[in-house]
Amino acid sequence: MAIQTGQLAPDFTLRDNEKNKVTLSEQQGKNVVLLFFPLAFTSTCTKELCYMRDNINMYNSLNAQVYGISVDSLYALNKFKEEQNLNFPLLSDFNKTASTAYDCLYETFSNDMQGVSKRASFVIDKEGIVRYAEVLENAGELPDFKAIEDTLNSLH
Repeated sequence: MAIQTGQLAPDFTLRDNEKNKVTLSEQQGKNVVLLFFPLAFTSTCTKELCYMRDNINMYNSLNAQVYGISVDSLYALNKFKEEQNLNFPLLSDFNKTASTAYDCLYETFSNDMQGVSKRASFVIDKEGIVRYAEVLENAGELPDFKAIEDTLNSLH
């Protein structure tokens, strides 16, 4: 079932690119931006995450913790983060638990790959409530960064 604004964000625990466990419910007290993306090292995903990297000061000023999430292994995500100089954690949803909970998995992606995260963005407020939800069917599209930023500004 699609995630709706106003609902409690589904909790999850994933490992970041440095092998640390990150639990969403433990982030309460700050706003959280979740960016699900299909695959590391692909052109649109790189463009999306580099946009976040280049604008991280604005997100930090809005008390927002940014997480990139994909079904890639934490080892691939660590290499991707290093190569792109990303300044926020990447979480491995290798077992697809978060992507399933947020209803953003492709049944079949390109080249017959199954179980790849859709490009999706969620803003979760300090109490753990979803304030913005966008799931894109077309992996070539970028999230609506302005809507994400406007949502964060309204929570500040």
